[in-house]
Amino acid sequence: MKPSNNNLLIFILGPTAVGKTSLSINLAKQYNCEIISADSRQFYRELNIGTAKPDSEQLSVVPHHFINSKSIEEDYNVSDFEKDVLIKTRELFKKNQKIIVVGGSGLYQHAIWHGLDNDIPASDPELRKELNAIFEKDGIDVLQKKLFELDQETYHSIDLRNHIRIIRAIEVCLLSNKPFSKLKISEKANRPFDILKIGLNSDRSELHRRINERVDEMMAAGLLEEAKNLLSHKGKNALMTVGYRELFRYFDGELSLSEAVEKIKVNTRRYAKRQLTWYRRYDDIHWFEPEEIDKITALINSFN
Repeated sequence: MKPSNNNLLIFILGPTAVGKTSLSINLAKQYNCEIISADSRQFYRELNIGTAKPDSEQLSVVPHHFINSKSIEEDYNVSDFEKDVLIKTRELFKKNQKIIVVGGSGLYQHAIWHGLDNDIPASDPELRKELNAIFEKDGIDVLQKKLFELDQETYHSIDLRNHIRIIRAIEVCLLSNKPFSKLKISEKANRPFDILKIGLNSDRSELHRRINERVDEMMAAGLLEEAKNLLSHKGKNALMTVGYRELFRYFDGELSLSEAVEKIKVNTRRYAKRQLTWYRRYDDIHWFEPEEIDKITALINSFN
Protein backbone atom coordinates (compact mmCIF):
# COMPACT_ATOMS: atom_id res chain seq x y z
CA MET A 1 0.00 0.00 0.00
CA LYS A 2 1.31 3.44 -0.89
CA PRO A 3 2.17 5.73 2.00
CA SER A 4 -0.10 8.63 2.84
CA ASN A 5 2.67 11.22 3.16
CA ASN A 6 6.33 11.67 2.28
CA ASN A 7 7.88 11.18 5.73
CA LEU A 8 8.95 7.57 6.19
CA LEU A 9 10.20 5.82 9.33
CA ILE A 10 12.10 2.69 8.25
CA PHE A 11 12.39 0.04 10.96
CA ILE A 12 15.17 -2.55 10.77
CA LEU A 13 13.98 -5.49 12.88
CA GLY A 14 15.13 -8.98 13.67
CA PRO A 15 16.90 -11.17 16.21
CA THR A 16 20.11 -10.17 17.92
CA ALA A 17 23.34 -10.61 15.92
CA VAL A 18 21.53 -10.97 12.57
CA GLY A 19 23.19 -7.87 11.08
CA LYS A 20 20.80 -4.98 11.77
CA THR A 21 23.50 -2.44 12.64
CA SER A 22 25.47 -2.98 9.43
CA LEU A 23 22.36 -2.77 7.25
CA SER A 24 21.03 0.33 9.00
CA ILE A 25 24.31 2.19 8.50
CA ASN A 26 24.49 1.19 4.83
CA LEU A 27 20.92 2.38 4.27
CA ALA A 28 21.46 5.63 6.19
CA LYS A 29 24.51 6.39 4.03
CA GLN A 30 22.60 5.56 0.86
CA TYR A 31 19.65 7.80 1.75
CA ASN A 32 21.70 10.43 3.59
CA CYS A 33 19.51 10.11 6.66
CA GLU A 34 20.00 9.54 10.40
CA ILE A 35 19.46 6.61 12.76
CA ILE A 36 17.35 6.25 15.90
CA SER A 37 18.16 3.37 18.23
CA ALA A 38 15.21 1.59 19.84
CA ASP A 39 17.47 -0.71 21.87
CA SER A 40 16.62 -0.01 25.51
CA ARG A 41 20.08 -1.01 26.77
CA GLN A 42 22.05 1.11 24.32
CA PHE A 43 20.62 4.27 25.90
CA TYR A 44 23.07 3.86 28.78
CA ARG A 45 26.60 5.15 28.30
CA GLU A 46 28.03 2.79 30.94
CA LEU A 47 26.88 -0.27 28.93
CA ASN A 48 28.99 -0.67 25.82
CA ILE A 49 30.46 -4.06 24.97
CA GLY A 50 27.60 -6.10 26.42
CA THR A 51 24.97 -4.20 24.45
CA ALA A 52 26.75 -4.54 21.08
CA LYS A 53 26.61 -0.80 20.46
CA PRO A 54 27.89 0.52 17.16
CA ASP A 55 31.58 1.28 17.60
CA SER A 56 33.04 4.79 17.51
CA GLU A 57 33.84 4.55 13.80
CA GLN A 58 30.28 3.50 12.95
CA LEU A 59 28.85 6.27 15.12
CA SER A 60 31.04 8.81 13.33
CA VAL A 61 29.86 7.74 9.87
CA VAL A 62 26.14 8.31 10.49
CA PRO A 63 24.48 10.39 13.24
CA HIS A 64 22.81 8.11 15.80
CA HIS A 65 20.21 9.15 18.40
CA PHE A 66 19.31 7.49 21.73
CA ILE A 67 22.73 5.88 22.07
CA ASN A 68 24.75 6.93 25.14
CA SER A 69 21.96 9.40 25.91
CA LYS A 70 21.37 8.33 29.53
CA SER A 71 23.25 7.21 32.63
CA ILE A 72 22.44 3.91 34.32
CA GLU A 73 21.63 6.06 37.36
CA GLU A 74 18.70 7.73 35.55
CA ASP A 75 15.16 6.40 35.46
CA TYR A 76 13.98 6.09 31.87
CA ASN A 77 11.09 4.01 30.60
CA VAL A 78 9.20 3.23 27.43
CA SER A 79 6.73 6.07 27.98
CA ASP A 80 9.59 8.58 28.21
CA PHE A 81 11.10 7.07 25.08
CA GLU A 82 7.87 7.36 23.08
CA LYS A 83 7.58 11.06 23.89
CA ASP A 84 11.25 11.75 23.14
CA VAL A 85 11.18 9.86 19.83
CA LEU A 86 8.17 11.80 18.57
CA ILE A 87 10.01 15.05 19.33
CA LYS A 88 13.18 13.77 17.64
CA THR A 89 11.36 12.61 14.50
CA ARG A 90 9.80 16.05 14.04
CA GLU A 91 13.29 17.54 14.19
CA LEU A 92 14.89 15.02 11.83
CA PHE A 93 12.13 15.08 9.23
CA LYS A 94 12.91 18.76 8.67
CA LYS A 95 16.26 17.60 7.24
CA ASN A 96 15.30 14.41 5.42
CA GLN A 97 12.08 12.57 4.64
CA LYS A 98 13.53 9.25 5.79
CA ILE A 99 14.71 8.06 9.22
CA ILE A 100 16.12 4.63 10.03
CA VAL A 101 15.07 3.04 13.35
CA VAL A 102 17.09 0.05 14.52
CA GLY A 103 17.10 -2.00 17.69
CA GLY A 104 15.79 -5.09 19.34
CA SER A 105 13.47 -3.91 22.12
CA GLY A 106 10.04 -4.98 20.91
CA LEU A 107 7.99 -2.95 23.37
CA TYR A 108 9.92 0.21 22.50
CA GLN A 109 9.31 -0.35 18.80
CA HIS A 110 5.64 -1.04 19.49
CA ALA A 111 5.37 2.26 21.38
CA ILE A 112 6.45 4.14 18.25
CA TRP A 113 4.12 2.17 15.98
CA HIS A 114 0.98 2.17 18.09
CA GLY A 115 1.55 4.29 21.17
CA LEU A 116 1.08 2.95 24.67
CA ASP A 117 -2.25 1.80 26.00
CA ASN A 118 -3.48 4.34 28.53
CA ASP A 119 -5.09 1.52 30.50
CA ILE A 120 -1.74 0.07 31.61
CA PRO A 121 -1.85 0.62 35.38
CA ALA A 122 0.87 2.26 37.42
CA SER A 123 2.85 0.16 39.86
CA ASP A 124 1.14 -0.74 43.13
CA PRO A 125 3.68 -0.62 46.01
CA GLU A 126 1.90 -3.23 48.14
CA LEU A 127 1.45 -5.71 45.30
CA ARG A 128 5.04 -5.15 44.17
CA LYS A 129 6.22 -5.82 47.73
CA GLU A 130 4.18 -9.04 47.85
CA LEU A 131 5.55 -10.28 44.51
CA ASN A 132 9.11 -9.45 45.51
CA ALA A 133 8.60 -11.43 48.72
CA ILE A 134 7.48 -14.43 46.64
CA PHE A 135 10.63 -14.10 44.56
CA GLU A 136 12.87 -13.92 47.63
CA LYS A 137 11.16 -16.89 49.32
CA ASP A 138 10.31 -19.24 46.44
CA GLY A 139 12.50 -18.11 43.55
CA ILE A 140 11.88 -17.10 39.97
CA ASP A 141 10.28 -20.42 38.93
CA VAL A 142 7.13 -19.63 40.92
CA LEU A 143 6.85 -16.22 39.26
CA GLN A 144 7.32 -17.79 35.83
CA LYS A 145 4.52 -20.27 36.53
CA LYS A 146 2.23 -17.46 37.70
CA LEU A 147 2.89 -15.43 34.55
CA PHE A 148 2.21 -18.49 32.38
CA GLU A 149 -1.19 -18.87 34.06
CA LEU A 150 -2.05 -15.19 33.54
CA ASP A 151 -0.61 -14.43 30.11
CA GLN A 152 0.99 -17.10 27.94
CA GLU A 153 1.81 -14.68 25.13
CA THR A 154 3.91 -12.46 27.39
CA TYR A 155 5.42 -15.57 28.99
CA HIS A 156 6.72 -16.71 25.61
CA SER A 157 8.16 -13.30 24.66
CA ILE A 158 9.57 -11.91 27.92
CA ASP A 159 13.06 -12.45 29.36
CA LEU A 160 12.23 -15.28 31.78
CA ARG A 161 15.41 -14.76 33.82
CA ASN A 162 14.62 -11.13 34.58
CA HIS A 163 12.46 -11.19 37.70
CA ILE A 164 11.76 -7.45 37.58
CA ARG A 165 10.13 -7.72 34.16
CA ILE A 166 8.18 -10.82 35.18
CA ILE A 167 6.93 -9.10 38.33
CA ARG A 168 5.84 -6.04 36.35
CA ALA A 169 3.95 -8.20 33.84
CA ILE A 170 2.19 -10.10 36.64
CA GLU A 171 1.40 -6.83 38.37
CA VAL A 172 -0.23 -5.40 35.23
CA CYS A 173 -2.28 -8.57 34.71
CA LEU A 174 -3.58 -8.54 38.28
CA LEU A 175 -4.30 -4.81 38.46
CA SER A 176 -6.02 -4.57 35.07
CA ASN A 177 -7.71 -7.99 35.06
CA LYS A 178 -6.38 -8.36 31.51
CA PRO A 179 -3.34 -10.06 30.00
CA PHE A 180 -0.44 -7.63 29.68
CA SER A 181 -0.07 -8.65 26.01
CA LYS A 182 -3.61 -7.48 25.26
CA LEU A 183 -3.07 -4.11 26.88
CA LYS A 184 0.04 -3.48 24.81
CA ILE A 185 -1.89 -3.94 21.58
CA SER A 186 -3.86 -0.72 21.47
CA GLU A 187 -5.56 0.93 18.52
CA LYS A 188 -2.86 2.48 16.38
CA ALA A 189 -2.04 6.04 17.33
CA ASN A 190 -2.13 8.65 14.62
CA ARG A 191 1.44 9.36 13.54
CA PRO A 192 2.61 12.17 11.22
CA PHE A 193 4.75 9.73 9.24
CA ASP A 194 4.49 6.41 7.45
CA ILE A 195 6.11 3.25 8.77
CA LEU A 196 7.95 0.55 6.85
CA LYS A 197 9.00 -2.57 8.77
CA ILE A 198 11.94 -4.52 7.37
CA GLY A 199 12.75 -7.77 9.14
CA LEU A 200 16.09 -9.58 8.91
CA ASN A 201 16.44 -13.29 9.56
CA SER A 202 18.78 -16.08 8.57
CA ASP A 203 18.69 -19.83 8.97
CA ARG A 204 18.96 -21.11 12.52
CA SER A 205 22.45 -22.58 12.29
CA GLU A 206 23.89 -19.40 10.76
CA LEU A 207 22.24 -17.20 13.39
CA HIS A 208 23.58 -19.41 16.17
CA ARG A 209 27.06 -19.24 14.64
CA ARG A 210 26.88 -15.44 14.54
CA ILE A 211 25.67 -15.30 18.15
CA ASN A 212 28.46 -17.55 19.42
CA GLU A 213 31.04 -15.57 17.46
CA ARG A 214 29.72 -12.28 18.81
CA VAL A 215 29.93 -13.49 22.42
CA ASP A 216 33.55 -14.57 21.89
CA GLU A 217 34.33 -11.16 20.38
CA MET A 218 32.68 -9.40 23.33
CA MET A 219 34.78 -11.37 25.80
CA ALA A 220 37.94 -10.59 23.83
CA ALA A 221 36.96 -6.89 23.77
CA GLY A 222 36.73 -6.69 27.58
CA LEU A 223 33.17 -7.62 28.58
CA LEU A 224 34.42 -9.23 31.80
CA GLU A 225 36.03 -5.97 32.94
CA GLU A 226 32.97 -3.96 31.89
CA ALA A 227 30.72 -6.22 33.96
CA LYS A 228 33.10 -5.98 36.93
CA ASN A 229 32.90 -2.18 36.81
CA LEU A 230 29.09 -2.42 36.86
CA LEU A 231 28.82 -4.76 39.86
CA SER A 232 27.54 -1.99 42.13
CA HIS A 233 24.62 -1.47 39.72
CA LYS A 234 23.72 -5.13 39.17
CA GLY A 235 20.24 -4.62 40.63
CA LYS A 236 19.34 -2.24 37.79
CA ASN A 237 16.86 -3.63 35.28
CA ALA A 238 19.15 -2.95 32.31
CA LEU A 239 21.80 -5.20 33.87
CA MET A 240 19.49 -8.12 34.63
CA THR A 241 19.91 -9.10 31.02
CA VAL A 242 21.93 -11.51 28.92
CA GLY A 243 25.66 -10.89 28.97
CA TYR A 244 25.80 -9.21 32.34
CA ARG A 245 23.81 -11.39 34.72
CA GLU A 246 25.83 -14.50 33.81
CA LEU A 247 29.10 -12.70 34.59
CA PHE A 248 27.66 -11.39 37.85
CA ARG A 249 27.06 -15.03 38.78
CA TYR A 250 30.72 -15.71 37.97
CA PHE A 251 31.79 -12.88 40.29
CA ASP A 252 29.50 -14.31 42.99
CA GLY A 253 31.23 -17.68 42.68
CA GLU A 254 28.18 -19.49 41.29
CA LEU A 255 29.75 -20.26 37.89
CA SER A 256 33.20 -20.74 36.44
CA LEU A 257 34.15 -18.25 33.73
CA SER A 258 33.80 -20.86 30.98
CA GLU A 259 30.35 -21.82 32.32
CA ALA A 260 29.30 -18.15 32.38
CA VAL A 261 30.42 -17.61 28.79
CA GLU A 262 28.59 -20.72 27.62
CA LYS A 263 25.43 -19.55 29.41
CA ILE A 264 25.69 -16.18 27.67
CA LYS A 265 25.68 -18.00 24.33
CA VAL A 266 22.77 -20.27 25.26
CA ASN A 267 20.71 -17.44 26.74
CA THR A 268 21.39 -15.17 23.76
CA ARG A 269 20.15 -17.89 21.41
CA ARG A 270 17.00 -18.21 23.53
CA TYR A 271 16.57 -14.44 23.49
CA ALA A 272 16.79 -14.43 19.69
CA LYS A 273 14.03 -17.05 19.58
CA ARG A 274 11.83 -14.89 21.84
CA GLN A 275 12.44 -11.87 19.62
CA LEU A 276 11.23 -13.80 16.59
CA THR A 277 8.17 -14.95 18.55
CA TRP A 278 7.38 -11.31 19.34
CA TYR A 279 7.64 -10.25 15.68
CA ARG A 280 5.34 -13.02 14.47
CA ARG A 281 2.40 -11.11 15.93
CA TYR A 282 2.86 -8.44 13.23
CA ASP A 283 1.80 -9.33 9.69
CA ASP A 284 3.18 -6.15 8.08
CA ILE A 285 6.88 -6.96 8.44
CA HIS A 286 8.73 -7.54 5.15
CA TRP A 287 11.29 -10.31 5.75
CA PHE A 288 14.67 -10.57 4.04
CA GLU A 289 18.02 -12.29 4.37
CA PRO A 290 20.68 -9.81 5.61
CA GLU A 291 22.48 -9.98 2.25
CA GLU A 292 19.41 -9.00 0.18
CA ILE A 293 20.29 -5.32 0.16
CA ASP A 294 19.10 -4.77 -3.44
CA LYS A 295 15.64 -6.15 -2.65
CA ILE A 296 15.46 -4.08 0.53
CA THR A 297 16.45 -0.92 -1.34
CA ALA A 298 13.87 -1.63 -4.04
CA LEU A 299 11.16 -1.93 -1.39
CA ILE A 300 12.17 1.37 0.21
CA ASN A 301 12.26 3.10 -3.17
CA SER A 302 8.73 1.87 -3.90
CA PHE A 303 7.57 4.12 -1.07
CA ASN A 304 8.90 7.25 -2.78
